[in-house]
Amino acid sequence: MKTAFIFPGQGAQYVGMAQDYIAAKPEFAKVLKDFDAAHGTQLEIIMREGPEDRLKETSMTQPAILFHSICALKCFNEVCKLKPDFVAGHSLGEFSALVANGSLEWKDALHLVHKRGEFMIKANQGKPFAMAAVIGLNYKSVIEVCHEAEGAGLVRAVNFNTPIQTVISGSAQGVETASALAKEHGAKRVIPLVVGGPFHTPMIDLASVWLREEMEKVSFKDGQIPLVSNLDSRPATSGEESRAKLVRQVVSPVLWVQSVQYMIEQGVRRFIEFGPQKVLSGMIKNIDKDAVILNLDKLEELGALSGLLD
Repeated sequence: MKTAFIFPGQGAQYVGMAQDYIAAKPEFAKVLKDFDAAHGTQLEIIMREGPEDRLKETSMTQPAILFHSICALKCFNEVCKLKPDFVAGHSLGEFSALVANGSLEWKDALHLVHKRGEFMIKANQGKPFAMAAVIGLNYKSVIEVCHEAEGAGLVRAVNFNTPIQTVISGSAQGVETASALAKEHGAKRVIPLVVGGPFHTPMIDLASVWLREEMEKVSFKDGQIPLVSNLDSRPATSGEESRAKLVRQVVSPVLWVQSVQYMIEQGVRRFIEFGPQKVLSGMIKNIDKDAVILNLDKLEELGALSGLLD
């Protein structure tokens, strides 16, 4: 059975995340302490105690989720020798996937997603923005709705999460107009999202410029396992190719449905999600009901998971 390791993106965080891993592994606690010392942050405290609003700040959320994901993966690898056929991640989760396939060092990935979070907020330069999840409308219709709403302001379909859940992003007026049109076209619900910027749109073009400059300071090795990119839903092992795709990914749509479908077409039947909660697992259930989906969020789940794979 072919297997993919997958890693969640923003929205999966929760106060108290990764505390069991930190307690069990002093080396994990040191990674977090070193990150805080290098960046003048208090991520260790925010993850443990909150408040939730601080954890939701993009520059904190992104390294928190990556940290938790890699803790889970490293503990899994200690007890299970299963090697995936592909790795993939949703938006920031793609950085976690690059740690998993050997392209990025853990500390470098934490640094990059922290800076990525800062850049994604700063790049919008205070312009009114919004994001919303459109539920119950196929993604081709959502794209058409966004085109129809462009006269009111920039709005794009940016996260293709499931065949009937697509996130739109852009200017406040553009998203408001597209949301109304989506309901007229038959969407069951349109849910406004609490976010820090118009992510994955040209409104934050500067973020890609700054991220490229930051990533030039970091070594990207060729990966040992193909990573299926959000950008084009195709695999790559080249470190330089992955670096270039991540620059474009920050202002481009996240092709999650297409990426999962590609892996399924290549024979993947089993997906193992590493990281907080089970967000991606829920998405995959809505993409392919026959897929085998497993998760590792909390350390206490590791024994049961490894037992299923023996």
